[in-house]
Amino acid sequence: MPTLTRLVLVLIVLGALGYGAVYALANFIEPREREITVRVKKDGFGR
Repeated sequence: MPTLTRLVLVLIVLGALGYGAVYALANFIEPREREITVRVKKDGFGR
């Protein structure tokens, strides 16, 4: 039983670390705005 408790505790800690990393990336990192140009070929239109 202690092995199962240790496994569950490790999984909870890893999940909390992953959740914290995603939360930090979502709230503390500001994305940079930049211009994007996409070229589209004319061959595929009108068929």
